[in-house]
Amino acid sequence: MTATGIDATGTPILTQAGLRQYREDGFTVLRGLFGHEEIDRLRAEFTALHAAGPVPGHFEPRPGSADPLHTHPRVMQPHEINPLARRVLLDARLRRVLEALLDEEALAAQSMFYFKPPGARGQALHQDNFYLRVEPGTCVAAWIACDEIDRDNGGLEVVPGTHAMDLFCPELADSEVSFAREYVPPPPGLAAVPVDMAPGDVLFFNGSLVHGSQPNATADRFRRSFIGHYVGRSATRIGAYYRTMTMNGARVVLSESEGAGPCGTEFAPTGPH
Repeated sequence: MTATGIDATGTPILTQAGLRQYREDGFTVLRGLFGHEEIDRLRAEFTALHAAGPVPGHFEPRPGSADPLHTHPRVMQPHEINPLARRVLLDARLRRVLEALLDEEALAAQSMFYFKPPGARGQALHQDNFYLRVEPGTCVAAWIACDEIDRDNGGLEVVPGTHAMDLFCPELADSEVSFAREYVPPPPGLAAVPVDMAPGDVLFFNGSLVHGSQPNATADRFRRSFIGHYVGRSATRIGAYYRTMTMNGARVVLSESEGAGPCGTEFAPTGPH
């Protein structure tokens, strides 16, 4: 699941094998796309954000809660409140890969930062475009590992091949192991496979790919990650929650699609729209 080459400047690039894997399986990993110092700065930035307290509409922790996801909730749209998060979302290296995967100009639609502390629940298998409702086409995620990520601390799992399928009608997830309500079982004959990652690795995946994560079963390891969601310039509709912009930061207004909402919000299952 490695799709990394090196260009003349020493920068990791998407190889033809990586592009082929994305088209066939719905995902690909670029190892070491971000350097260790960059990831250190990103972790430090969000540690400071957590220490500074709530930012209404973006980050609303509940200190003293027994639920690790209440004390360390995800940060929604951090690029709107944090310059470093904005630079990462619009990074030229991501743009280069995204435009190869989309075969057109990429627009940024969303950013998130997950702390996923020890003991935190995971997110049941789901499809991102169930939430974004991009039309036509789908979204693409760039999932940046900010820690050593494996099965023990709740790394991502993907179901190869599901990117070529329609959106599924979700079932109700087990709230003991998933913070989100939606659960998409792997289709018959397919299974979720883990994607182990190191800090700076980036997992790119199609918005229809079924994916999710198990709880963080460790006692002392966070599973931090920064995620960007993107769409192609040919998209004409997206959920009202998502404020699309070019990779240069210029606002691009798309028409509103129905049935959309923040990725992973605990909506009642409504099926594909």
